[in-house]
Amino acid sequence: QVQLVDSGGGLVQAGGSLRLSCAASGRTFSEYTMGWFRQGPGKEREFVAAIHWSGSSTYYADSVKGRFTISRDVAMNTVYLRMNSLKPEDTAVYFCAASPTFGVRSVISYDYWGQGTQVTVSS
Repeated sequence: QVQLVDSGGGLVQAGGSLRLSCAASGRTFSEYTMGWFRQGPGKEREFVAAIHWSGSSTYYADSVKGRFTISRDVAMNTVYLRMNSLKPEDTAVYFCAASPTFGVRSVISYDYWGQGTQVTVSS
C-alpha cells in the first residue's frame, strides 16, 4: 500500500527553524509531484510548496517564499520542508501529499496524503 509518513513538527519560538520530513513508500514516484499543505485553526487547507520528484521544478506559496525550502532525497524516498524565520502565522498542521498530475496547487490533484504533523510557533 502507498504510504506517506510526515514528521518533524514541534513547538518553536518565532524566528526559529524546523525541518519537516515525508517518508514515501509503496510505489515509484518518478512522475509524481510532491507537495506540502497546511491547515491552521479555523482555516482551510492551503498550498505551501511542491516539487517534482525529479527535482526539476519547485513551487511556493507567496507567504513562504524566501523562508521555506522544499527538497527531496531520491535514495531515501523522502521529501523535506526546511522552514526558517518562522512566524506565529505559520502555526498549523502540515501535510505532505503526492500528485500524479500537474495541478500542484490544488488539493484535489493529490491522491495520497500523510496524516499531518503539528507546527506551533510561539511569540
